[in-house]
Amino acid sequence: MERKYICIDLKSFYASVECAERGLDAMKTNLIVADLSRSEKTICLAITPPMKAMGISSRCRVFEIPKNIEYIAAPPRMQLYINYAAEIYRIYLKYISKDDIHVYSIDEAFMDVTEYLSLYKMTARELGKAIISEIYEKLHIRATCGIGTNLYLTKIALDISAKHSPDFIGELDEETYKKTLWNHRPLKDFWKIGSKTEKKLNSYGIYTMKDIANADEDLLYKLFGIDAELLIDHSKGIETVTIQDIKMYKPSTNSLSNGQVLPRDYSFKEGELIIKEMMDLLCLEMVQKNVVSKSYSLYVGYSNYIPEEPVHGSFSLLNETNADVVLIPKMVELYNRIVDEAYPVRRINISANSIIADGYKQLSIFDTNEARMLEEKNHKIQEAVLKVKEKYGKNSILKGMNLHEEATTIERNNQIGGHKA
Repeated sequence: MERKYICIDLKSFYASVECAERGLDAMKTNLIVADLSRSEKTICLAITPPMKAMGISSRCRVFEIPKNIEYIAAPPRMQLYINYAAEIYRIYLKYISKDDIHVYSIDEAFMDVTEYLSLYKMTARELGKAIISEIYEKLHIRATCGIGTNLYLTKIALDISAKHSPDFIGELDEETYKKTLWNHRPLKDFWKIGSKTEKKLNSYGIYTMKDIANADEDLLYKLFGIDAELLIDHSKGIETVTIQDIKMYKPSTNSLSNGQVLPRDYSFKEGELIIKEMMDLLCLEMVQKNVVSKSYSLYVGYSNYIPEEPVHGSFSLLNETNADVVLIPKMVELYNRIVDEAYPVRRINISANSIIADGYKQLSIFDTNEARMLEEKNHKIQEAVLKVKEKYGKNSILKGMNLHEEATTIERNNQIGGHKA
């Protein structure tokens, strides 16, 4: 049976939510979502369609917006956007089972509607239209819809075809894909093809999907390795992965990470404080999720004005652990080893690699009773801290380092995804 998928995208989602909250039409209002308290260099999280129509990039910095354009500046409210997304997901569930929905991002979701069309006595287009109409009627958020016979064609129908459709719904199968989009330019408009890939293909005289489909496959494998297989399939409109495949996929290894872009350039010593804070929070997250690891990584990017490349390194322990008394000193030691004291720091990311459930960690013959007792005591303290935070809020219990002027934990505890909640 030929399958039918739809993909729904919420247009300029954050900006549309802010317009809906103000009783404004996002299609007629100039509005940006940006935290102006971070200076005019801050990046807009979203802008409304009329501003995009003026040629303004949806991820521009505030100072890049022409001075003669008047607009409303809305500070980010991440919890509000999450609440709207939850309400929209409830609308999806009225029509489609959660087993047939794959949430791709906060503003985009794929649905396998194959088995529902006969039930509702609708075409895929009619069903997609019904869903996006209900989203607008209930929440005043406009949406676009892509329809396809596989997930790839559905995404391309959304990203390219829907933009040129009067009802904001695009529909593709392999035949119409080749007929309407095989000669489409530029290549970077297609999902999974970025500017670097496009540039590399162009250098070999490959400018369209038809060119890729007709290209020497040996050349493509030489240029892109195993990724060429996906490129070749997509050039022909082929995609074998289904939503059920995605649901069943289990990664062979898992990791947890914690990253931030600092509000200003930090000195080497100030950066060390941030490392301590971030490792402390990562340890608490691991205790909360009952996981441990013996491999940890650190990535540090210098100031935007420094030409030096970012640095990264890692350390491994004999045994898995999530104890902050062990891990904070080790991460600080790694920071001091790989980061140049002469350069200011701007971006930091730490991660726990190949995490496993706490109950499965192995003991080493090198463990001492003293060390085990120290970790057990530390674990109890961490659990107690988590209980206090859960009951009274993330900032209800803090460490002395969190009170330093350059510390960021208190502010970040009030954020979602690095932005104001």
